[in-house]
Amino acid sequence: MAELGGERFDLVIIGGGITGAGVARDAARRGLRVALVEASDFAAGTSSRSSKLIHGGLRYLAMGEVGLVRETARERQAVHQMAPHLAEPCWMVVPARSRASLMKIRAGIGAYEKLGAVTDADRHLSWDRDALGEREPCLRRDEYPWVCAYREYMTDDARLVLAVLRDAVGAGAQVASRLPVVDVIWEGDRIDGVVTECGVSGNRVEIRSDAVVNATGPWVERLANLEEKSAADRLHPSKGIHIVVDAVRLPVRNLVIMETHDKRSIFVLPRGDSVAIGTTDTSYHGSQLLWPEIKQTDVEYLLHPLKRYFDVEPLGLDDVVAAWSGVRPLVAQEGKEATEISRKEEVWVGTGGMITVAGGKLTGFRTMAMTVLDFVAERLGRSLAPGPGPDPIPGGNFSSSLDHHAASVAATGVDRPLADRLVRLYGDETGPVLARGDEPLVPGGRVVAGEVSWAVEVDGALTLEDFIYRRTRAAWYTPAERVALLAPAATRMADLLGWDEARTAAEIESVQARYASELQFQDNTG
Repeated sequence: MAELGGERFDLVIIGGGITGAGVARDAARRGLRVALVEASDFAAGTSSRSSKLIHGGLRYLAMGEVGLVRETARERQAVHQMAPHLAEPCWMVVPARSRASLMKIRAGIGAYEKLGAVTDADRHLSWDRDALGEREPCLRRDEYPWVCAYREYMTDDARLVLAVLRDAVGAGAQVASRLPVVDVIWEGDRIDGVVTECGVSGNRVEIRSDAVVNATGPWVERLANLEEKSAADRLHPSKGIHIVVDAVRLPVRNLVIMETHDKRSIFVLPRGDSVAIGTTDTSYHGSQLLWPEIKQTDVEYLLHPLKRYFDVEPLGLDDVVAAWSGVRPLVAQEGKEATEISRKEEVWVGTGGMITVAGGKLTGFRTMAMTVLDFVAERLGRSLAPGPGPDPIPGGNFSSSLDHHAASVAATGVDRPLADRLVRLYGDETGPVLARGDEPLVPGGRVVAGEVSWAVEVDGALTLEDFIYRRTRAAWYTPAERVALLAPAATRMADLLGWDEARTAAEIESVQARYASELQFQDNTG
């Protein structure tokens, strides 16, 4: 806080999600003096609640969003170059009931691949009954004897945010979590910085800057109101729900697209010991922007198509072992529901000069940052150096496949399932993580002691929730041990952060309550 209040910055960014992180990296790599502040933990909101995909959004092609699809489809490869461990190529499977349906699907995907400049080696494939028996045996081949399989990329959204932020810090940016903005500083009719209040100590600090970017996602209007008390309603918040089931109950091997009864597409997303299903897309008018409530009807909506697609025992509410929900900051379009609204970002400048950005997709964070920096350059009244390319970010400096990288880690004596998990979180930093402690926190488990110290000392974790939900993703991806992890992880964090017994117990109780809230599905009147 002393450093933030002790110098003048070219740019202060409000919001530590993927948008703010991308702007911070771009600006710092161009040589600007950058500060970024986040009210909660980095990626605590929407940027840790996505479908975990780096994709162009095939369905937006049908909506006529050709420019958006072209941009994000091509950005997939850029993100893969930056972080191959956080943009893993996977097959996305689109089931077809007939050969005619398959041909129609292939035509659409072919256009998508052309827009995305996909290489011949990565072009889509058709799988028949025999191929499906080997590659996706639990898909109902009596209903769907054909599929078209095309390339998309799986990510870990929160860890992508952390890696981008670390790259910004490496280029000189100052970043701080638990430091919400409570006011703006005026110099005449121009905003000259922000006032922040530490969520831990309650102390305030003024951060002076020549430009301010509001990248707070669903909260952008609240921040804009600090500048203009009558800021127009620009957002149409949309809630997205994902549910998690044990992979034993739904043993899919690839990403699968299902069609719902209202003709929407949702994803089945295998990851480690769990399978996620999502997402819903409904207008949200509630107030719980950080942890929006989950309704039972949303869960039933996601479970319902499974019986039509997979030859497994029916799954019900009791099979849901975890869930997450997030609010998308869509830019409102008059007369349109959430499912119809463009995902294209919008940038505008307020009366005091605050630059606000909303909308956009996780995949396009890099190009979104370039757009914002054009506004920053205009605000600063000077030309900026060229933007950074897709250079490797922390964890991403390796060229072998993830499977080969995991095999190398396993060759050192680490169990292969553990190695697979670690390399997909930490990439080429897996070795340093293990060097801090390679013993599992839970006997036979897949989260190791070294991850605790790495989370605190490198990735800025300040609470047990930070560690469980956003540093290791154990809350959703290792459901069998997520309860047992709490005590040993909290004990190690207490040693590192100086917690007493009361604070340690409170941290455990807080995450236990969060676990419970995930599965307390509300009815429609709740």
